[in-house]
Amino acid sequence: MFGNTQAVLFDLDGTLIDSAPDLGAAADLMRTRRGLTSLPLGHYRPMAGAGARGMLGIAFGLTPEHADYDALREEFFVNYEACMTQRTYAFDGVAELIAELIARKLPWGVVTNKSSRFTDPLTRGMPLFASAATVVSGDTTPHAKPHPAPLLEAARRLGIAPSGCVYVGDDERDIVAGRAAGMGTVAATYGYLGQQTDVSQWRAHAAINSPLQLLKLLNCA
Repeated sequence: MFGNTQAVLFDLDGTLIDSAPDLGAAADLMRTRRGLTSLPLGHYRPMAGAGARGMLGIAFGLTPEHADYDALREEFFVNYEACMTQRTYAFDGVAELIAELIARKLPWGVVTNKSSRFTDPLTRGMPLFASAATVVSGDTTPHAKPHPAPLLEAARRLGIAPSGCVYVGDDERDIVAGRAAGMGTVAATYGYLGQQTDVSQWRAHAAINSPLQLLKLLNCA
């Protein structure tokens, strides 16, 4: 489907890795420290893609407008830093997908809205990312997705025109950013999508229900 694919870029959380267990644990610890009952992971998982905002919303019903939000967000961040690789794992098929991209001599990389404060230690701590050609975090450029700047920066680092890149993500902002950058876009529907999400409205060029399905879409140079 994607002619002359020269590189593949991925969102991180919900696309390559399932970090919901660690994100949920960081927020749930805040509840139990305050004498509140623990919530099951199933409550946190649908909002994992929204990071601190999503986790604090589930744990305490907080929004960023709340007076205590900034302090609680930093507490969540500290908790997450302490546990970010304890329960996080690559989705089934991701390791095999990456191995096949390497076999095809296709460079691959990560473009995430996660801050480098977390992206850097997480990707260093997981062997999966040793072969990544580039990792662009949410604070690498002045803009985060859905702005195309992070994707354009990744393409620049790879030395590949954006039109030669395919971007895979599990959130509408990923598709918006990818299209704005002039890349082929693939919606990963196996991530943290809520039941009410209509992926067809994202205008992705393609969608996959599992990581390995991506290989069928790539037409490598």
